[in-house]
Amino acid sequence: MTFTPPAAFTTRPTLEGHFGMAASTHWLATAASQAVLERGGNAFDAAAAGAFLLHVVEPHLNGPGGDMTGVFATAEDPANPQIMMGQGPAPEAATIAHYRSEGLDMVPGAGALAAAVPGAVDAWLNLLEHHGTWELAEVLDFAIDYAEHGHPVLARVVGTIERVQELFTEHWPTSAAQWMPEGKIPAAGDLIFNRPYAEVLKKLIAAGEGVEGRAAKVAAARQEWKSGFVAEAVAKLTSTPHRHSTGGDHAGVMTTADFAGFDAHFETPVTIDFRGYSIAKIGAWGQGPVLLQTLKILDGFDDEHLDPSTEIGAHTILEALKLAMADRDTYYGDAEIDLDWLLGEDYAASRRVLITDEASLEFRPGPNREGTAPTFTPPLVLEGADKEAMAKAGIGEPTVQKNGVNNGDTCHIDVVDRWGNIISATPSGGWLQSSPVVPELGFCLGTRLQMMWLDDSAPSALTPGKRPRTTLTPTLISKDGQPIIALGSPGGDQQEQWQLLLILRMLIGGYAPQQAIDAPALHTTALAGSFWPRTWVPGGAVVEDRLGEDVINGLISRGHVVTKAGDWELGRLSCVTRDPGSGRVTAGANPRGAQGYAAGR
Repeated sequence: MTFTPPAAFTTRPTLEGHFGMAASTHWLATAASQAVLERGGNAFDAAAAGAFLLHVVEPHLNGPGGDMTGVFATAEDPANPQIMMGQGPAPEAATIAHYRSEGLDMVPGAGALAAAVPGAVDAWLNLLEHHGTWELAEVLDFAIDYAEHGHPVLARVVGTIERVQELFTEHWPTSAAQWMPEGKIPAAGDLIFNRPYAEVLKKLIAAGEGVEGRAAKVAAARQEWKSGFVAEAVAKLTSTPHRHSTGGDHAGVMTTADFAGFDAHFETPVTIDFRGYSIAKIGAWGQGPVLLQTLKILDGFDDEHLDPSTEIGAHTILEALKLAMADRDTYYGDAEIDLDWLLGEDYAASRRVLITDEASLEFRPGPNREGTAPTFTPPLVLEGADKEAMAKAGIGEPTVQKNGVNNGDTCHIDVVDRWGNIISATPSGGWLQSSPVVPELGFCLGTRLQMMWLDDSAPSALTPGKRPRTTLTPTLISKDGQPIIALGSPGGDQQEQWQLLLILRMLIGGYAPQQAIDAPALHTTALAGSFWPRTWVPGGAVVEDRLGEDVINGLISRGHVVTKAGDWELGRLSCVTRDPGSGRVTAGANPRGAQGYAAGR
């Protein structure tokens, strides 16, 4: 049998139409994407326009110095989804020996030593070069307009600046100049500007002047980004010692050669079949296969065990996630990973039998194909004794911490057009609180290297030229060779977990997109956190209060260490769908925080 959605309140309707849909974490990005669709652009033009605007309007959640991953399918070749690989690697001088010589035993959570080579901009330009239809100037016009003429600053941006104002004023003066003009923190709703970034985008457009052909102009912009003024300005700033999240001052290691050496590209996704659907994810150089492993484990249970709104369903899902996350923390990295084994039926069965009626408080990675124990075990850091604070510290993507509050998260955007092109993308990194602003550019570098270990035995060991094990991981779902759902969420270690809830509710429970997004969320914190200071909460489970006292008390009785987060605190999901037979499209977006919106017709 299947479980069914309750006849419950939803914050807004699931949008329905046949022309095109866009959904994102900020209403202006959604509006820009839909405007592109209305003016004849395709889903890839629309997503790129929205993404560059997200750099401007959600600077606390992403930036041009960050990274992104995306998954998409074209109308011409729907049966072969592709991954947009916008995760830059560690710079050539980012060695374990160097970081150890700096007195570090962990990659910092903020400061230039945490920066991978920026990958987001090159990835979006690569998508436009190969699959876009609009001229670059048209795509970037939305971002340039709001960067140059201002936009109302979000309360959450203001809150982020408030939490790091002392860092800015005492240690990062270029950031203070950008985000605290005249020494003042803006008030929510004030117009803020990023004119240096507007000039960066104009220079990228200008790089294509005199070049024939739309794609060639975009290629010229990519070359300018990677080997021109951007790389030079970044290298100049990062070579100057500055404050890191560890409390010490260090210089970065990024060079112009690191910029020039990175090329965003397309990859074949990792896929599994689940209940007649094909689920496509990034590879084990990121956390994408966690979702696939969890689904393989859950596939052996009946539908009653797959309903996140019930005690038995929530318990089973949390336990399956803990097993998949233990494998992530033990095996995943930019290396040769045996996914045939980790995603195989035999392995899933061996993991499934470990799930009992009681919550496990252990860290339990599985054996390798030869049946031997893994050679690497991540340090499991119990940071202090306050488990509730530690659990809440797992929400979002921390960079700078102050008074136990993490500052940072991520963006997301989904678009589908009338022709059947569809894309889901998760930009992140380069938050305004990640590292000092490069004044000529209006943005800073990201902090993705904090996901790598200063341990040679780890598959995700800090290694020059290797990608950090990113948490950025959108999803594309297909049926009978046709893409039908593009979805994703911000949330760091929670991204796969919150997406899993939506997938189960839509594919098995029959929820409409907005119903699935609005439904109460939960996640485990019993994992080796991907972000500094990388805490682990044995048995940790964070739930929205709306899950209900009966379910929550049932989880506690089973041994879960439960933290109630509030009624509307978990999950940043959005999605778009398309029925290949009728051409009907739908969309939904996250209401939490009153920031995410969908649009379409």
